[in-house]
Amino acid sequence: MILTTTPGVEGVQIVEYKGIVFGEVISGVDFIKDFTAGLTNFFGGRSRAYEGELLQAREEALAEMKQRAADLGANAVVGVDIDYEVLGANGSMLMVTASGTAVRVE
Repeated sequence: MILTTTPGVEGVQIVEYKGIVFGEVISGVDFIKDFTAGLTNFFGGRSRAYEGELLQAREEALAEMKQRAADLGANAVVGVDIDYEVLGANGSMLMVTASGTAVRVE
């Protein structure tokens, strides 16, 4: 499965548009990660706990989007966009959404 942020795939031709596909992941951040991120915020530096959570959520959203494209018979997704949103009463949840157009290329 080819994923690209561009509207096409160089060297191949789009022969069929299958539709828009999405992958969504909502991930909660636990107390320990929140606490260590607070310390990092206070002392400076990077929050490895949040970075790891973000990486995992992004990979899961992309995998879900690829699966939905494959279910439609696509072999590529073009125009991929990834969005991030903080949710919850105290911002303790992270939503990652991947979207794009499922296509068949040859």
